[in-house]
Amino acid sequence: MLAQIGIVPDAVVATDIDETPLPHEVPRVLALRLARAKADAAATADAFVLAADTVVGVGARVLPKAETAAQARACLTLLSGRRHHVYTAIAVTAPDGRMSSRVAISDVIFARLTDAQIDAYLAGGEWHGKAGGYAIQGAAAAHIRFLSGSHSAVVGLPLFETAQVLRGLGYPLP
Repeated sequence: MLAQIGIVPDAVVATDIDETPLPHEVPRVLALRLARAKADAAATADAFVLAADTVVGVGARVLPKAETAAQARACLTLLSGRRHHVYTAIAVTAPDGRMSSRVAISDVIFARLTDAQIDAYLAGGEWHGKAGGYAIQGAAAAHIRFLSGSHSAVVGLPLFETAQVLRGLGYPLP
C-alpha cells in the first residue's frame, strides 16, 4: 500500500506486543494504543518507523481479529445488516525520537447476510487474522453496501493520514 504514495520501506519488522484490549477500552483508544506500542517496539535512532493497527467496533464493543471460523462467523453475524466503525491508527517515530499519530475512522454497513453467504465467505479463508472477521479488499466487498471514510484505512493503512503525518515529521514525500 505504501507504494501507492511513493514509499518503499527499507524493512518490514513484525512486533510482538500484547493486543488484548484493556478492561473497558473502547475501539478508538485501543487502535491508537496498539499503533503507538508497535512504533515504540520497532523504533530506531536512525530511521522513520511507521506502525498501524485496525480495530473494528460496534458501539463500544471491540470485535476480535478472528483466529477461528467460529469467531469470524460471530463477527459477521453481528455485522450483518448493521453499521459499524473501523478505527485504523497510525503512529510514526522520526529519527530524532518524535512521534506523531492519528486515527482514521470509517463507517461501514454490511448488507444483511444469509447463512449461505456467511458459509461461502468463511470457506474462502480470507477472514483469518482480520479485524471483525473480514477483508474489505477481498470477497467481503460484495457485501458492503455503504462506506463513509477511507477505504485504505479499512484495508489497514489510511494513506492520506500516513502521508500527512510523515510530511509533518519531515519525511520527504513527493
